[in-house]
Amino acid sequence: MKQSIRRAAVLGSGVMGSGIAAHLANVGIPTLMLDIAPKQLTKEEEKKGLTLADPSVRNRIATDSKKALLKQKPSPITTKESLDLIEVGNMEDDMEKLADVDWIIEVVVENLDIKRKVFANVESYRKAGTIVSSNTSGISIEAMSSECSEDFRKHFLGTHFFNPPRYLKLLEVIPTKDTDPEVLAFMKQFGENVLGKGVVEAKDTPNFIANRIGTYGLLITVQEMLRGGYSVGEVDSVTGPMIGRAKSATFRTLDVVGLDTFIHVAKNVYDQVDGEEKEVFTVPDFMQTMQEKGWLGAKSGQGFFLKKKGKDGSTIYELNPETLEYEERKKLKTAATEMAKQEKGLQRKLKTLLSQKDDRAGALVWSILKPVFLYAAELTGEIADDIAAIDDAMKWGFGWELGPFETWDAIGLRKSVERMQTEGEVIPKWVLQLLEEGNESFYKTENGTVYYYDQGTYKEKSVNQKEIHLRRLKEAQGVIKKNTGASLIDLGDGVACLEFHSRSNAIGLDIIQMVHFAIDEVEKNYEGLVIGNQGKNFCVGANLAMMLMEAQDDNFFELDMVIRQFQNMTMAIKYANKPVVVAPFNMTLGGGAEVSLPAASIQASSETYMGLVEFGVGLIPGGGGTKELYLKMLRHLPKGIAFDVTKVANDVFEKVATAKVSTSAAEARENGYLDQGDRISVNPDHLLHDAKENVLALAKSGYQAPKREKIPVVGDAGYAAMVLGAKNLHLSGYASEHDVKMAEKLAYVLSGGRLQEGIKIDEQVMLDLEREAFLSLIGEPKTQQRMQHMLVKGKPLRN
Repeated sequence: MKQSIRRAAVLGSGVMGSGIAAHLANVGIPTLMLDIAPKQLTKEEEKKGLTLADPSVRNRIATDSKKALLKQKPSPITTKESLDLIEVGNMEDDMEKLADVDWIIEVVVENLDIKRKVFANVESYRKAGTIVSSNTSGISIEAMSSECSEDFRKHFLGTHFFNPPRYLKLLEVIPTKDTDPEVLAFMKQFGENVLGKGVVEAKDTPNFIANRIGTYGLLITVQEMLRGGYSVGEVDSVTGPMIGRAKSATFRTLDVVGLDTFIHVAKNVYDQVDGEEKEVFTVPDFMQTMQEKGWLGAKSGQGFFLKKKGKDGSTIYELNPETLEYEERKKLKTAATEMAKQEKGLQRKLKTLLSQKDDRAGALVWSILKPVFLYAAELTGEIADDIAAIDDAMKWGFGWELGPFETWDAIGLRKSVERMQTEGEVIPKWVLQLLEEGNESFYKTENGTVYYYDQGTYKEKSVNQKEIHLRRLKEAQGVIKKNTGASLIDLGDGVACLEFHSRSNAIGLDIIQMVHFAIDEVEKNYEGLVIGNQGKNFCVGANLAMMLMEAQDDNFFELDMVIRQFQNMTMAIKYANKPVVVAPFNMTLGGGAEVSLPAASIQASSETYMGLVEFGVGLIPGGGGTKELYLKMLRHLPKGIAFDVTKVANDVFEKVATAKVSTSAAEARENGYLDQGDRISVNPDHLLHDAKENVLALAKSGYQAPKREKIPVVGDAGYAAMVLGAKNLHLSGYASEHDVKMAEKLAYVLSGGRLQEGIKIDEQVMLDLEREAFLSLIGEPKTQQRMQHMLVKGKPLRN
């Protein structure tokens, strides 16, 4: 069977359905989005004299959902062009179009009878071999398709996306007993390679994997809060990053998800289980009352938290579950939390917290983690085949840094089991068997390969061949060379990787030195170089704190040397004799963009937020960013046709002066940071593999370093136009005097130092202009105030 998906259809255009359609469009799949035909006219439609038979009325629900994608935050689409791939219609007039699609995804209301009716209708139109799936969050996949034809059932399965589909990595794939194994295998590969998801195979049980365990954990936390007399804010202050969970912790997560959605998911399990498990899935009375009052969270304006505006800005209040009144938000500050904050790494933080048994925070964390460990262990084999699937589902669906079994390993399996036993807990037999066999953990790593315990033996964890794990690679084979800021690693096949690992991956002299070493080493012994890492963000820029300190100490000679070295580094990347491919992802700001722009090619993750943001701290780019963005945009222009350099300069001026950051790699391409020769990886786990393949393709094609360029500049006339625009903004109250001063410096760089229009200058001239402008601005008190504010507050200061 040769399966492919070139076109898809989504039935249901609510928040989830439209989000799935948007994600399909983001990855380039034309998608038909259908919803029901309305039974009533709106007042606006009546005024226009429309009837229920008009196509615009019949397609209104799906049309409005498509329009809403533009307004949602965070945006479900990577670029407005994605919307062009979504065709709308209704489920009465347009069902015959299903014959032209390769995948039909049902996302209608969570009601078994309605879903069965939809699938009976789909049967009349789908062509044999078309894959059909349901995005249900908990209804039995088997029950939905039981009345359908054999061909339908062979090509039917659950595909449970997490909301929002663009951003949340998890895709649970749920086969039935009739699902063709080849269809299942294809959808798992398709989910990873095309949709960019972390795919986990789940069993057809209530709420599948992530929602089953996640909901259990959230309800356990609520019950422990009530039992221990903790407040909503206190719980959130210790159930977030401190224990490896998302910043939204417990109750902020519930506010984001929506209390009505959460209660629905909890009830789905409650209705299908018995005994103690049923008790846990009983939603507390105060939460039921909140739902009755409409206090559902972010979508209703209040939930467990309420933001109130006052004279000094907004204040967030927390709900008191006993009085249902809002009070000042509290944080749990104890000896254990203070000790944990001082520790580096999640494992040490957790061990420190849990070692303080009589501490309120330590006791709370233990009382939350222990039942989740035991619950996950009891459900292994029932909801998923193995512990690896459970851990991956919790990491990808709920944003946990470690899954339950990885967390259990981190705190010490044997000691924690002994503690549980002294507290009277019943430990699942297979966990005791693991320990009795002399093992100390659920996982072990040997020569860079991860193994997990499963039914008396350790099995190799299967990974997509496109995944490269730098940490495991370094553990297995070491590094070529490293310093405090970066490591050079052999990726195999003649490709090396330079990994940044400074704090926030900020660029300092240590990274600059390693870039030069890496390029020298690669030119002697390798086919090419990837610059990439697997941190939280690719690079947030240069070391701002170091530069501010030097400026405040009037060490301008030192700063001049650092900027020169930074510029030499970016030029070395550009003119390396072997191809250098940079692999940016997430935040790629300031110096991170300056490292990327001169590369032979950029292999960007789809979620890449790239921009030259120096204006936000009172500076302009000093490492060649302005020059490279200008050159890249000039190269976009068609060859042999006269063009207006002024338009390009003005475009670069605006992007740098507004510190514009792309909201995706696709938008970075629109902004000129990526060109047609650059590539985008949808799955972030495949980014380094794709970058490596990019290097090898360039090397195989006979890569040659680019020739040194002469840059056409806009001169005096262009300078005057750019400065005039900045001064008009100042007169209108949209820019400060310091903004104008910065704009004048930027315009001076782009004009080539106020030369005659059309003159071509050497790259070094523009680099010198950038450096001089940077150094003059960093000496300004107002710039230093902006830098200080960014370092302390994490946001720009307008002064």
